[in-house]
Amino acid sequence: MKLLFFNDFSLGAVKGDNVVDLSDAVADIPHVHPQDIINGVISNWDSLKSKLESAVVASDGIPLSSVRIRPPLPRPATIDCMAVNYMEDGTRSEPAPIQTFQKAPAAIIGPGDTMVLPDAPGTIFEGEAELAVVIGKTATSVSQSDAMDYVFGYINFIDGSARGLGGSSVFHAMKSRDTFAPIGPWITTADEIADPQKIDVKLWNNGDLMQDFNTDDMAHSIARCIEYVTSIHTLYPGDILATGTNHGGLNPFQDGDVIELECEGMGRLKFNVQDDLKRTWKRETRHDRAEQGHEDATPQVSGKYA
Repeated sequence: MKLLFFNDFSLGAVKGDNVVDLSDAVADIPHVHPQDIINGVISNWDSLKSKLESAVVASDGIPLSSVRIRPPLPRPATIDCMAVNYMEDGTRSEPAPIQTFQKAPAAIIGPGDTMVLPDAPGTIFEGEAELAVVIGKTATSVSQSDAMDYVFGYINFIDGSARGLGGSSVFHAMKSRDTFAPIGPWITTADEIADPQKIDVKLWNNGDLMQDFNTDDMAHSIARCIEYVTSIHTLYPGDILATGTNHGGLNPFQDGDVIELECEGMGRLKFNVQDDLKRTWKRETRHDRAEQGHEDATPQVSGKYA
């Protein structure tokens, strides 16, 4: 099943090109915020699944094109992100040590929303195309062999980054900005994904394909990532674990850009980029820079902080 929020955060399920409203089927879930609803669905999936499936069968729904799609996890308690978790198409001789960082829930935006680049002296702003895991049940010190039992589903995820910022809290300043975690358009439940370690991931910037890789290039598998993170802290239903990116296709995000991300089987996430400072960079990827013999990201061409 593909679950989403639409319009005024009504819960729905995708049915072909339509969305079926599931509000009546989940009306008994106590909630203050829409996140409470999806957390309740995830936590009680075994008892709710057949009820939701019946609701989908009973309705034709309305066209997806006629609704506003919202972030499927509008305020997750925890967003963990894996760092340097790809072998970069064989350019790395060995996996980097496993490591993670967190983003604030305020970083979440959804389809059609806007990533806003801050007035900060970043050397470049990028968005990493990633497959992210949605946690399905409370997970503490989970073994790698059992880890996939804790996965509810998967989503498209962008890890927005403001590179080059200094200070004592570099990852927080770089990664945890408002709007720096676009997700969606929906959660695809785990039963619909045959092998999450063989998923094509593609990102387009203004229609140009920039990132194109497969999750089989991960250095540390999804199961190992869950094992590692839950050895540090507990994950709860509705939490997000983003699994990292292949960095070769990273490219500068700039004012007016339209970004699209599609992890195979998870729909297509489309959002906008806004920079009130109108800063510009060359239109080249990290791979392009490497072919030119450069180890750094493409330099800023114009605007404040250039």
